[in-house]
Amino acid sequence: MKHKLQILLAILVAINFQPQFLKACTGSSFTAKDGSHVVARTIEWGGSNLNSQYVIVPQGYKQQSHSPDGIDGMIFTSRYGYVGLAVEQKEFVAEGLNEAGLSAGLFYFPNYGKYEEFDPAQKATSICDLQLVSWILGSCKSVDEVKEAIGKVRVIAVDPRGSTVHWRFADSSGRQLVLEIINEKPIFYENKLGVLTNSPGFEWQTTNLNNYVNLFPGMAPAQELGDIKLASFGNGSGFLGIPGDITPPSRFVRAAFYKATAPQQESGLKTVLQCFQILNNFDIPIGIEFPKDKTPSDIPSATQWTSATDMTHRIIYYRTMHDSAIRSIDLNKINFARVKYRAIPLDNVQQQPVIPIDIK
Repeated sequence: MKHKLQILLAILVAINFQPQFLKACTGSSFTAKDGSHVVARTIEWGGSNLNSQYVIVPQGYKQQSHSPDGIDGMIFTSRYGYVGLAVEQKEFVAEGLNEAGLSAGLFYFPNYGKYEEFDPAQKATSICDLQLVSWILGSCKSVDEVKEAIGKVRVIAVDPRGSTVHWRFADSSGRQLVLEIINEKPIFYENKLGVLTNSPGFEWQTTNLNNYVNLFPGMAPAQELGDIKLASFGNGSGFLGIPGDITPPSRFVRAAFYKATAPQQESGLKTVLQCFQILNNFDIPIGIEFPKDKTPSDIPSATQWTSATDMTHRIIYYRTMHDSAIRSIDLNKINFARVKYRAIPLDNVQQQPVIPIDIK
């Protein structure tokens, strides 16, 4: 057990204490004309392959939280079955959907959050941040239940030196919450905007949108500057000045304006496909976040995977840096009362398939 904890802490330190490596996430959400609610997101880590897996968790599955002392935190049993996309270890679900239609995901939140200190005397109600998604998906069916549940536990870090995270929760009604733990206190925000990235906090990010009040879809009108007539070089000049870098505030602004101007789709599936198209704009290539000659050569992208979750129809979709084909898991086809727990790599082969066209 001690050896496993040492390995886990080494992984967390490697992820959290190399500032040249990108740790990022971009989330957005949409509602189709037929009422389908979809949330989507990317997950980035530019240091190495996250060894991501999808996990199938049945009803009645028992887990125990990690803590700084080992795997001796809160014990929790799933009331609802769920499908999760996990990183590094199968227990660390970063995004998921349960059979009741509740979606949950974590997003990096460095330098702004602060959890409660681990108290061994209260380990029975202590859950680590990287397992909070798993516990919530197994326990809750609505965002109201999420708020109630969070008040009954202590959220802790496995390694207090690591980055904090914040969370997005959404249910099949379309309602969406952001949870941030600031100075050891949980704070919930109603996320009516439907966008989330990383630091600074959600409230700051929404306030920052006021700096871009000049942006609008379409083409800026021609005008005169003295005797000189000025006209746009092309369509889209109304968005001239939208930030294009990969920092969380800039990605938040772009995601907010892309969401606000995207045409509403007819169905859940068309909305899912729209999400993947929009999130193409947030794919981060390897190299941009590294010092010269420090770029790793073993992964093709810092955006390791992108997911879209149709909460209304209970289907989770994903694609990866190795394979841009969209794959789906339909929770309606899983009997969570009988299915066995399993954890399976997102990619069987870590290589983008290329399909030849046979010309005759």
